[in-house]
Amino acid sequence: MGLDVPAIEKALLIGKWNDVLTTASDAPVVKIAKNVDELLRLICAVACLHGFLQINWTGPDLDIKPLEVLALGPEISQLIDEDLLHQKAVAELAYGGEPAYHLAKYPIFLRLAHLLLDTPFQHVQSAPWWRLRAWRVHEQILDEPVAVPADVMAAVGPLLDSFAVEPDMAGRLLLEQGLLEHYVGHDKSAADYFVRAARATQLEYELTGALGKRTKFQQHDITQLVLLAESRTRRDGSDETPESDKGDAYGDGSTSSQATSAVTGGPSSPNPAIPETLALNDDTLLERTAFTSSSAAGTPGTRLSHLDPGSQPALHPLDQCILLALCLNVKNVSPAHGLTAEQMAPYIARVISHPRNWTVHTMALLLRARLEANRTRTVERSTLQLQALIDQMPTADSTLAERLLYIHTLVLPSRWEMERELALRFLSIGVVKSALEIFERLELWEEVVKCWQSMEQPDKGIAIVRDLLEGRKAEADTVLTRGKALSDTRKQVLDAAREAKLWCLLGDLEPEHALEHYTRAWETSKESSGRAMRSLGGYYFARGNYPDSITCLRRAVSINPLLSRSWFVLGCACVRQEDWEGARDAFVRCVTIDDEDGESWNNLASVYLRLGEAGKTAGNAAREAAGEDSEKRIPFSNKLLAFRALKQGLKYSYDNWRMWANYMIVAMEVGELSEACRALTRVVEERAAKDGAGCVDEDVLDKLVDAVTRGSGEASTVGGANNPEVAAGANATTGIARRVTDLFERTILPRVSSPRIFRARARLLTAQGRHEDALNAYLDAYRAGPAGTMERGETDAEKWREAVGDVEDIVDVLRNFGPRVDGFNWKLQARSIVRTFMGRTKDFEDEPEWARLTTLQEEIRKED
Repeated sequence: MGLDVPAIEKALLIGKWNDVLTTASDAPVVKIAKNVDELLRLICAVACLHGFLQINWTGPDLDIKPLEVLALGPEISQLIDEDLLHQKAVAELAYGGEPAYHLAKYPIFLRLAHLLLDTPFQHVQSAPWWRLRAWRVHEQILDEPVAVPADVMAAVGPLLDSFAVEPDMAGRLLLEQGLLEHYVGHDKSAADYFVRAARATQLEYELTGALGKRTKFQQHDITQLVLLAESRTRRDGSDETPESDKGDAYGDGSTSSQATSAVTGGPSSPNPAIPETLALNDDTLLERTAFTSSSAAGTPGTRLSHLDPGSQPALHPLDQCILLALCLNVKNVSPAHGLTAEQMAPYIARVISHPRNWTVHTMALLLRARLEANRTRTVERSTLQLQALIDQMPTADSTLAERLLYIHTLVLPSRWEMERELALRFLSIGVVKSALEIFERLELWEEVVKCWQSMEQPDKGIAIVRDLLEGRKAEADTVLTRGKALSDTRKQVLDAAREAKLWCLLGDLEPEHALEHYTRAWETSKESSGRAMRSLGGYYFARGNYPDSITCLRRAVSINPLLSRSWFVLGCACVRQEDWEGARDAFVRCVTIDDEDGESWNNLASVYLRLGEAGKTAGNAAREAAGEDSEKRIPFSNKLLAFRALKQGLKYSYDNWRMWANYMIVAMEVGELSEACRALTRVVEERAAKDGAGCVDEDVLDKLVDAVTRGSGEASTVGGANNPEVAAGANATTGIARRVTDLFERTILPRVSSPRIFRARARLLTAQGRHEDALNAYLDAYRAGPAGTMERGETDAEKWREAVGDVEDIVDVLRNFGPRVDGFNWKLQARSIVRTFMGRTKDFEDEPEWARLTTLQEEIRKED
C-alpha cells in the first residue's frame, strides 16, 4: 500500500483536499510503514495549529476540548485539568522576555503544535513551512514582537527550489515569509518578499491615475488614484468568477449579499456568505469612486492598459492577499500622513470590489476601517464596521474550510486584538466607559489603568494592579464594587512573565517606589523579563546613573533585540559615558530596525565624529569637527560615514534645522560643497524668521564663495585635495558657482542681510566679472555696517574706531572698482561718504583716529 506524501503535504498547505491521494506507479510513493510517524506528527501539528486559529482568530467556537484530544492515563487525568493545561501552556509560550496573552483560548493547542513541529523530520519536506506558520501565530500572542530563531527562515528557503515550485505554492511561501518579516519590523526585507510573491503568481498590477468623481456634487472629472490589477489564468479553474460576481460588486451594502466566493478549501456551499459590508450613507461622498469608463487609465503600452478602471475583473484570492500585503508595505515605508492613506486606499478598494473569500474580505474591510478612522465623514462607518467584524466571528455564516483557507497569507489580528482595537477607537473619540468595559473584559490592565487616568482617577488603576498582584479575582469591577478579598480557592494564578509585567506597571504608576517594583519584576521573572530591564534602564538614565543604565539596557536588548527604543536609550547612555564604540553599535542597531529614525541617524553621525578623539567631552560634535585640531584626530573615513548618516537621516527629518546645520558642517569637511550649500539653504528657510541674520553660518558662506573665487573646485577648498575620494566627488566650479549664486539671490538676501553677507556676495560677483553689482554689494555692506548705521551723538569709541576702518575700506573699494564701471563718479561717492561720516561723528574729533579721516579726505581731493 502506498501514499503520495508530497501530495498530502501540498493539500495540507493550500487547504484543498483531494479525495484521490493515491497516484500512479510513476509517482513518488513511499510506504506507510516508513513515514507514518512523520506524517501523523505533521497532521496532528496542523490540526492543533488550526484548532488554535479557529477558536482565537476565525471562529466559530470549537466543539472539542484539549483533554478530549490528549490520551491521558487514568492516574494522570485525575491530576490534570483544563486550568492547569492553560496555565502551563501560557507560561511556556512566553518567549524573548515577553509574556503570552493569558486569555487566549486553548493555548495548549499552539504549544502542542510547536512541540510536534520541533521534532526531527527526515521525509516530510513541508515541516519547516508549518514551523514558520506556527511561529508567526506565536508572535501574535506576545506583548511585543521578538526575534524568531534564525533557523525558522533559513529552513524554508530551499523549499522554493525543491517543494514549492508551482507558481501559487511559491507565491504563498514568499508571501508568508514576508508577513513574518513585516510583523517583526523588517520592512525592507518584507517588501522584497511581497514583490517576489507577486512575480511568482504572475500578478500584474499598476498604481496609476484615471478620471473620475468622488463626491455626489462633483461636476467635472478629475484624476483619481486607481490600482489596475489582473490575475493570471489558473488551469484548475480556481480563477473562475461566479455569475453574481462578474459585475461590479463593490461591497457597498447593496451588492455585498450577492457576492460569492469561487475558491473554497473544502466542502462548502456554492455561494458562501461574506462579512457584512456597511454602506457609507454620506450626503456628499460617493460609496466608491466613479471612474469615467472611456478614460485611459493604464500607461500606454503596458499589459494593463486594456483594463477599465471602473469594471476590472475579479482577482484570485491569493493575489488579493498579495495586494493587501503590498498595501501594508506602503504604510511601513511611508510617513504617517494623509498621502499615505490615499496610496493605501486603491489597494484595499481593488480587493473589496470583488469578494472571493471570507477571511480575505474580512482583512480588507479591517484595513479600510483603519484608514477611515481619522476622517470625520467616515469615522462612524469605521467604528461600526469594526464592531460588525468582531460580531461575525462566532457565527457560522461561512464554512470553516473557507475561513482557514488563506489565514496564513494574511496578517489578520486575533479576536482579542480586534476588540482591543475597537476599545482604542472608542477611547480616541471620547467614549471612555465603553473602552474601559472592553479592556476589563479582555484583562488588558495597562489599558484599563490608562482609562482610569484619563478619567482623573489614577488611584483606581493602582488598586486594580495591587489586587491582581495580591491574587484576588481578575475582574476589576468585582474587586472595586465589593471591596473585599476573595477566597483562596478563587485566587487567580499568575505566571511569572505576567506577574513581572504587573510589577512593572505598578512601578510606572508609583514613581516613588519604582526602583523597588522594577527590581521585584526582574526577580519574579527569574531574570527573563525584558520589560523589567527596560524599565530599570530608563529609571537609572533619568536620574543620571549611566553605568547602571547601560548594564540594564544591555540585558534588555539581549532578551529582545527588536525594540529600537531600548537601543536608542542605550546609545544615549553610552554617549554620556563617552563610550563611543558602544554608542555607535547601539545607534547602528536603531537604524537597522527602523531606518526612518532621523534622530538615531543624527546621533550616529555625531558618534562617528567622536571616534578617534581621545578624552574629548561631549558638545557640538559637528562644529568642533571643523576645527584644525580635530581634523588631525578624526579619520576622514569617519567624517564620510557621518556625512552619509546625516544624509540618510535628513530624508526622514527634513524640517530638523539642527540636523541640517550638522550636515552643512560635515559636508564642508568631506568636500561635498553642493550639499553644504543645500543644507545652508534649508537652515535659512527654517530659521530666518526667528533668528534673522544669525541663521546664516558666515564661515561656511565664506568657504563656499572661496570655492568659486579660487576656481579650483571643491577638493582644493576643504583640505582634502590629496584624498582620491574627495577629488572624485568634487563638483565642477561652474556648478558650485550656480548653486552659490542661487543661495544668495533666492534664499539669503530675500530674507536676511549683514555686512559680511554682502561682502561675501561682492567677492562672488567680482569673480564673475560683474563689477557694478559687486560695487553695489560692497556699498550695501558699508551701509549695513557700523559706519553706515552710526547716528549723531554716538558715544561708543570702540564702535567708532571700527567704523573708521569701514570708511577706509569702502574708499579703497571705490578706488578699485569705480574706474571699471562706466558712468560712475566714484570720487564724488567717496567724498560724500567721508564727509557724511565726519559730520555725524564730530564728537570724536579729539581721538587719534580722526587724523586718519582727515588724511583720507585730503587724498580724495588730490585725486581730483
